[in-house]
Amino acid sequence: MTDNAFYLPLGGDRYQPTEHTAGPWTPDAQHFGPPSALLARALEGLAADRPGLLARVTVEILGPAPLTELTVRSWVERPGRSVELLGAELHDGTRAVARASAWHIAESDSAAVATEEPAPPPPEDCPPAAWPDSWRPGGYLGAMEWRAIAGSPAEPGAAWVWGRQRVELVAGEKPTPLQRLFAVADTGNGASNFLDPARWWFINSELTVHLRRAPAGEWIALDARTVIGPTGVGTATSTLSDVRGQVGQAAQALMVRTR
Repeated sequence: MTDNAFYLPLGGDRYQPTEHTAGPWTPDAQHFGPPSALLARALEGLAADRPGLLARVTVEILGPAPLTELTVRSWVERPGRSVELLGAELHDGTRAVARASAWHIAESDSAAVATEEPAPPPPEDCPPAAWPDSWRPGGYLGAMEWRAIAGSPAEPGAAWVWGRQRVELVAGEKPTPLQRLFAVADTGNGASNFLDPARWWFINSELTVHLRRAPAGEWIALDARTVIGPTGVGTATSTLSDVRGQVGQAAQALMVRTR
């Protein structure tokens, strides 16, 4: 792997994915952590001049994200002084790969009534986390540093892990904490899987993140659990934290079927 980023900027709003984005299911499609982070970057750009928080971001996955040139665009769907709706889209030149929508809420002082949750054990006190042997090594999973708090992605059941990017999101840029959070948040279904990935698909069709404060730092913790219904549909839910404590929640709708 020769490039130290998930994406190389090509000018304008065009980006070339590197092999760091490749997912564990197939070498021809990206893990959706990097595309979700790229959409979050576009939404952040819209919100830059409006102090506030992207309180809810939903990424609708419209198909596999290829490892070919992608274009990102973003817009204000519904402007407002206190609350506004933002949108973004990722396109591969022939079709939309993903669309995102976000509610951006203006800042106000609610410190006197803010709720606080304890922080996870610090990353430096946690051992490295492993992933199932049947998943492809390298790619996205190798471009991230993983540490296990409780459980293990390599073992069936719920898992609580720290994740940190080893590479930049866009070459030449330092990733923001929000971009780092979205690079990790799409991994809830993988971290908390209890099915053999060599025999089952459990792929998410969307990612929804609710935040109650802006994340900080490089590390994002994912406390994830997957539940599956009887007709091929499941849900992965995750509590998201940084080293200061909880910052929000994530959820993914899952398609579950035999391979």
